[in-house]
Amino acid sequence: MVKNRRDGETDENCKKYGVPFFGASFVPHSALRLTDTETNHEDEDSDNGSSYVIFSGGGGEGRNGIPNALVISLFDPASNSLSDQPVEKLDSGDDLPYRMAVHPGGDGVICSLPKSCRWYQWDPIKNEDIIKLKLKPSEKVLDELEDIGQQLAVTFSHDGSLLAVGEQDGKLKVLKWPTMELILEAPNAHTSVKNLDFSIDGKFLVSVGSGPARVWDISSSIAKASLPQENDEIFGSCKFSLNSKNDQLLYVTTMRDRGGSIVKWNTTTWKRISSKHVVRDPISAFSVSNDGKLLAIGTNKGDVRILNSSNMKVHTVVKKAHLGPVTSLAFSNDSRALASVSMDSSARVTMINETTKNGVSIWVVLLFLLLAAALYYAKTEGFLL
Repeated sequence: MVKNRRDGETDENCKKYGVPFFGASFVPHSALRLTDTETNHEDEDSDNGSSYVIFSGGGGEGRNGIPNALVISLFDPASNSLSDQPVEKLDSGDDLPYRMAVHPGGDGVICSLPKSCRWYQWDPIKNEDIIKLKLKPSEKVLDELEDIGQQLAVTFSHDGSLLAVGEQDGKLKVLKWPTMELILEAPNAHTSVKNLDFSIDGKFLVSVGSGPARVWDISSSIAKASLPQENDEIFGSCKFSLNSKNDQLLYVTTMRDRGGSIVKWNTTTWKRISSKHVVRDPISAFSVSNDGKLLAIGTNKGDVRILNSSNMKVHTVVKKAHLGPVTSLAFSNDSRALASVSMDSSARVTMINETTKNGVSIWVVLLFLLLAAALYYAKTEGFLL
């Protein structure tokens, strides 16, 4: 399915909030807990099952009138729309929140700033029967991440017990969360660390930067394997996932002169399984759905593509989803929506339709069956000659 957007056209599911964005994530349902012991229900997220989405970015030091901020918006799947105005816009002063990682347990958000990392906490407020989500700087100072260089990659493990950060100068750290105990440090992991991701079981971390990607064994704190490039490839982003048999896989995006590809790796032998050319333009953002069925790429031309992970066939294409390069992508917790952002200050959420094995929408099939049943009933009852 291909969706096209003309220059200057705006959709209800695409809004501009006046901030060039570099990070995006859906907010976990558990962030709406009013107390640590309270059990939250998904239908309490908002009025109609809506989801909160958080974005980060800004104009950098000096700003030139462009704020540095964390922005929370509300997405309503029923109307396929983002809120016209942010429900929260927290200014971060002269510090640009360049990279962002949301804790999977709903504890808060960590942002990489030019010389440190800062922790923010969710601040849910109940007004009558509706819980509204706010954000506030935490009193907790991450001393281990103060007075450091710019972190280009920040990520939590899937269970939230580990935090990894990768620096512009190539330094890599893995710390226990929330104690901040250092368990792995590699001063020269790469010339510059571009992307990081933990394996699903938390046993490995893959780092991508200049040169080969590297696999780190968390328990021994050493590099276990090196993933070499082929044919002048440049690695971009990395993501672990599970296939239909619950086997763990690693995806790495690559760039060559003919465009962007996705390489699939075996996580036991650390050998390549396959490589698939997927787009002519450079891939600028990458994400994998929680259920492992879908991959998403954003390009420097502003396009968004959603692919079926099993065969790499196109599921959905949104041409000119953004007018600038796509800087970040994030699937919703239920894998039914994809958030994307750009330096052009736009944020978009794309709904994902379910498909059959042949790529036909399930809803189209159901509609056809209902129409066929109605026609049969009309003929048998004599309403049609």
